[in-house]
Order: sequence, then C-alpha cells, then structure tokens
Amino acid sequence: MTELFSKPAAGGIIERIVDGQEYILLQERDKGNKREEGLIEIPAGKIREFENIYDCLRRDVFEETGLEVSYIQGEKESVITEHQGYKVLNYTPFACAQNIEGDYPIMVQVFICRASGKELNESNESRNIRWVFLDELRNMLRDNEASFYPMHVSTLKKYLKSKEQ
Repeated sequence: MTELFSKPAAGGIIERIVDGQEYILLQERDKGNKREEGLIEIPAGKIREFENIYDCLRRDVFEETGLEVSYIQGEKESVITEHQGYKVLNYTPFACAQNIEGDYPIMVQVFICRASGKELNESNESRNIRWVFLDELRNMLRDNEASFYPMHVSTLKKYLKSKEQ
C-alpha cells in the first residue's frame, strides 16, 4: 500500500489601510472542486519541492490575485542555516491549519502581508477578488460561517481577535 502525505501550503492575509480603515483581501474559490466552488477564502497554494515558503506565498498571491507581495510579517526575522548539505529555513507563520479529514490532506501556514498593484477580477483559481472592511468580515463570519473555506475560518477569527487588542 502506498503511503500518502499531507501537502504543505502557504496562505496570506493581505492587509490594506485606506483612509485609516483596515481591509483584507478575500476571494472565492474556483479550483475545480464542486463542493468548495464559491467558498470565500484568502489566497493560498501548495509549496513546490524545495521552494522557500515566502517565494511560494508571493507566487501564489500573484497567480491568484495579480498583486505583488511587498511585505510578509516575520520574514526579516526568519533564519536560513546551512549544514551537512542541508539548507534550512526557520520561520514563524501567523497561524497554521491542517485538514485532518475531508477531500484532501493539506496543511496551510498563513502569514500576514501587504501587497501592491491592482487586483484582478478573477484568475484561473479564484473569482470575486475584493477588499473587505474588517467589520464586514466579522459580520460575514458571524452570519454565514459556512460560506467560508473551512481551512481559513479559525485563522480569520484569530486575525480579527488580534486586531481587537
């Protein structure tokens, strides 16, 4: 029997402040899985073999939204070490989530970040890409949590809680 493994992924809570108001970028899933079609999510994607997680985050955000990540919280504090033929990146994400039951095994490590550029209306993996005011996000989660991609619900709640302090 073949042993299967979880797939690591990186995701981004992309922040933007306009006229003193905080927003994050949300989108709807359009990745070919009928059960998840249209669920609200943050940009995220799988890490390629030996790809730096920050490079993955930048690549996936650009592919899904058209935005270029300009800042990732914690990136400057990350450390790369080389020893005995290994090159290891040590980093601290904002939040981690693991799918332990469902359609596919995935682990998403989420970072808070900022990006520049103009977001797309849709890409080949997402649609309805838009900036949402934090109070609106809070109401969306309270009133219709089931409309969100399950992997991101607890992370978004943690993010909103961090903004209350």
